Parts: sequence; C-alpha cells; structure tokens
Amino acid sequence: PRPARSEYNGAPRDRRVTPCTPRLIPVNLPPPRKSFRETQFELREEAILDATNRLLGDKGYEAMSMDDIATEVGIAKGSLYKHFESKEALAGAVMVRLLEQTRAALAAIPSDRPAIERLEALLRWTLSQRLSGSVPHLPSTSPALQTSLMSNRAYMDSLMTLSDEIGEMIQRARAEGSIRASLRDEFVLYTLYARTCDPTLEFLKAGGAMSDAEIVEQMVSACFRGLAA
Repeated sequence: PRPARSEYNGAPRDRRVTPCTPRLIPVNLPPPRKSFRETQFELREEAILDATNRLLGDKGYEAMSMDDIATEVGIAKGSLYKHFESKEALAGAVMVRLLEQTRAALAAIPSDRPAIERLEALLRWTLSQRLSGSVPHLPSTSPALQTSLMSNRAYMDSLMTLSDEIGEMIQRARAEGSIRASLRDEFVLYTLYARTCDPTLEFLKAGGAMSDAEIVEQMVSACFRGLAA
C-alpha cells in the first residue's frame, strides 16, 4: 500500500522541515577585525595622502616628485609604490579624498536650513580649509594635474556626484526665491567653484591686515550679496 501523504512528502529533501530542524535566526555579526598589518597599511596610506596634500600646496604638482613624498613620509620610495603606482594616481587619490570631505561637510549642514544658507556654509567651509592649508592647489592651477584628473574615473565620478548635490541645492534656492531668475544654474555652480580657488585669499592672508575669519566672511559676502551698497 502507498504510504499516507504527509506535509513533508512533496517537498524536496533540502526544504523539508521537521520538529528537529533547528531554526536559523539571523544574527548581525560585527565585521571581522583588521589585522595589525592591514591597520598599519591603512595608517601609512593616510600619512602618504596627508604628505602629498602638503606638498601639492607647497610645491605644486609639477615640482612635486615621488622622492619628495617618500622623504616627507619617512619611508623608502619602494614602499611608496606599494600604495600608489605613480604620482598621477597619488594626486588623484588626494583630490578624490578632498571631494569626499567636501561632500561630508555638505551633508553635515542641517538640511532644514534654507538652501542659500547651506550654499554659503559650504563655501565658508571650503575657504576656511584653504586658509588652514588643508586644501592643495586645485586642478585649475595646474594643466598637467587637470589633464591627469580628467582620465581618473574615481575623481570624475566624485566630482559629478558633488556637482549634482550642489546643483540640486541651487535649484532649491532658486525655488525659494533666493537666486536671481536671470542667473543660470551652471553659472551659479561654476561661480562657487571659482571662489574656492580664488587667489584673492592668498593675497589677503599675505597682507596680514585681516584675520582668516574676516577674509572668509568678506569673500562669502561678496559672492552672495555683491559689492553694491
């Protein structure tokens, strides 16, 4: 005689559930701890990026060499190449990190503030970073660096993402009535980018008549409110 059909008979063997089958409870396991070597590698890489950032600001892209960077970090040149294959790749990594830091600064500005105030706050942060020496010479000051970055996929992706985020804020400011209707979005975006690399900052700082905070506020005010009384 055929056996009586049960709730298990029709199921594939690997799907059958019996009273003795243990229940799988999802557990959020912490990520595996990094080894000491991995941690040291990452710390050294950050030190390399920091050194490159300083040298880009002090010497510029063309004059900076891999030997300079290795000396600044205090490592052998061969060790430097374990992290970055070329000066172009290293400069690209520095600029990608700068864009990601800018995006993080933008995200940290409270989203409930008016869009125009968020744009002002972002420009204020960028100018303050430049005066503190945290931002190297930007691509517009170096044709060689600009050419290198144009072929760097990670840099271009980060730049496009940041531009989209700022562009969305510009549109929001326009909808709130804070930007003149006659100014195109592209013009506003490139005006903000231009202010971030404006040499006026260095001239005013070298003159010594104004504090860093005063320079930043004057630059932000002139950008958003103009010169007319």
